[in-house]
Amino acid sequence: MAKQDPNLSRLFHALSDPTRRMMLGRLARGPAAVTELAGPTGLRLPTIMRHLSVLEEAGLVSTRKDGRVRSCALEPQAMEPVRGWLDEHRAVWEARLDRLDDYVMTLMEKRE
Repeated sequence: MAKQDPNLSRLFHALSDPTRRMMLGRLARGPAAVTELAGPTGLRLPTIMRHLSVLEEAGLVSTRKDGRVRSCALEPQAMEPVRGWLDEHRAVWEARLDRLDDYVMTLMEKRE
């Protein structure tokens, strides 16, 4: 397997929380103000800011302040290490399942 990306754990940690995943889902439709992200969660602004901090540390979100409004935008390229890790593991498991299928088919042919 390829060398692990040092940020992979940070990315998985950021993606592990349903509130953060909901925020990323909203940002996938376009940039949004922090207050807009907070609305559907029912959480207070300091809690939302902590969630955003985790997403920013993982590189999944960028923020900018325009006057009194802080806007957030999705950084989709940050997901590449996760995609690479998943692709690697998918290939391993598909190969294992193919070998298992071959083995089962061989056993079935021997029984007949």
